[in-house]
Amino acid sequence: MSEEKPAETAEHGPAEGNAIPNGKGHDSGEDIAASSKTVPAEDGENPHRTENAEANLPENQEFLSGVDDKKTTRFTDFEGKTSFGMSVFNLGNAIMGSGILGLAYAMANAGVVLFLLLLTVVAVLSSYSIHLLLKCSGIVGIRAYEQLGYRAFGTPGKMAAGIAITLQNIGAMSSYLYIVKYEFPLVIQAFLKLDNPAGEWYMNGNYLVIIVSIAVILPLALMKQLGYLGYTSGFSLSCMVFFLIAVIYKKFNVPCPFVDFAFNSTASVMNVSAKDPEAEADPACIPKMANLNSQTAYTIPILAFAFVCHPEVLPIYTELRNATKKKMQHVANISIAVMYIMYFLAALFGYLTFYGKVEAELLHTYSSIDPYDTLILCVRVAVLTAVTLTVPIVLFPVRRAIQQMMFPNKTFYWPRHIAIAFVLLTFINLLVIFAPNILGIFGVIGATSAPCLIFIFPAIFYIRIVPKEEEPLRSPQKILAACFAGLGFLFMIMSLSFIIIDWTSGTSKAASGH
Repeated sequence: MSEEKPAETAEHGPAEGNAIPNGKGHDSGEDIAASSKTVPAEDGENPHRTENAEANLPENQEFLSGVDDKKTTRFTDFEGKTSFGMSVFNLGNAIMGSGILGLAYAMANAGVVLFLLLLTVVAVLSSYSIHLLLKCSGIVGIRAYEQLGYRAFGTPGKMAAGIAITLQNIGAMSSYLYIVKYEFPLVIQAFLKLDNPAGEWYMNGNYLVIIVSIAVILPLALMKQLGYLGYTSGFSLSCMVFFLIAVIYKKFNVPCPFVDFAFNSTASVMNVSAKDPEAEADPACIPKMANLNSQTAYTIPILAFAFVCHPEVLPIYTELRNATKKKMQHVANISIAVMYIMYFLAALFGYLTFYGKVEAELLHTYSSIDPYDTLILCVRVAVLTAVTLTVPIVLFPVRRAIQQMMFPNKTFYWPRHIAIAFVLLTFINLLVIFAPNILGIFGVIGATSAPCLIFIFPAIFYIRIVPKEEEPLRSPQKILAACFAGLGFLFMIMSLSFIIIDWTSGTSKAASGH
């Protein structure tokens, strides 16, 4: 496999030669400068069209680095200004998605111990995979996922990375808008204290999704640069911290077994202490340590989906002040550790509040107890705000991937910039209105593109990009990377087959609309 393209390697030989001797060319300025001079040519996939590619560079990279100079051809010309702490914050925000809302359900279907084990494994593997990506980008001086794909496998590599990023982020945006569709009507209903909505238009989730998309998401998605959207990162992360605090607090004042609001129109039951001795004896209130059922199949993809931040790792590396591979790895490890703790606590306390009755979307379970609970209402608004403001940020890498795949030689052009955003949002709105359940979205996308971005691509890019002189094919590092890619394939096949079995047997909630 590695002998496929000797011509290409020869073509880039001198540039790579400069970056290789110390094995970490990214630490020294000249090395990157030398090796990244080949980048513009690759952008256009034609060495004779370097001028076009240079003009195109701002379109591909400017939203990541904030570079305005049209002649910029090297990453090192952009000096990282972001502090260590802010980088942790940014990457943490990239990791933290709406997946956190499905984790309590995942725990109910896997059991506490099995869930913790799976969460730990996925976190460690994500960290290793970031190590592989950083090593690749250090050797060739390229800090863009699609371009690493191009360097390893030519155009097919670039297309594969672009398609995976597109699928992954469309999946993420769909799940965010699904929350808007599902939650917004409930929030309006609670604010207006409507017990039996009579089908008013503003209580229809499908209309609300379209209104939010046009009024909030589209204007933000049309910005030329991501700079201003950076402010929403901190805000959406603090909304999620508020969500976590509320989930922990509710564990101690929701009785078990809980009484459904529909059967108990007076909310006086809410005053029952959670320490009620009769409630303790109820078998429905004993947490399961390990649990295997047909829904366990969804647990692995939902967890994998929860740690995907790989398309954002390299841009954050580019913007890091005094960036070195080691420093960026620390950023990644701290972000993953903080999210790991938040995920586990949210899943644990969500599960211990409702046990087997927890729903695929955690917040919906709270409203079945008391739709007018003020705290849960505030949490709802916070989560809605967080996910709505995250959609435009997730849309940028998709637009960039589409530009790279379909218009590699074109310069920035407003009508195209606007059209891609508009078409993407329209497509995602249609998905959300007609897709039946959030699990279908999480499960299928998680089982296909997430293993590619986390396991398979970083490993095979690493095997192809790290030169044989430095690490022969039989070296322990490359064998480990090959096993890692194999694990990704195994994980993809296993998850997909579980989900297909589940759908065909008709037991899945996600089956109904597919």
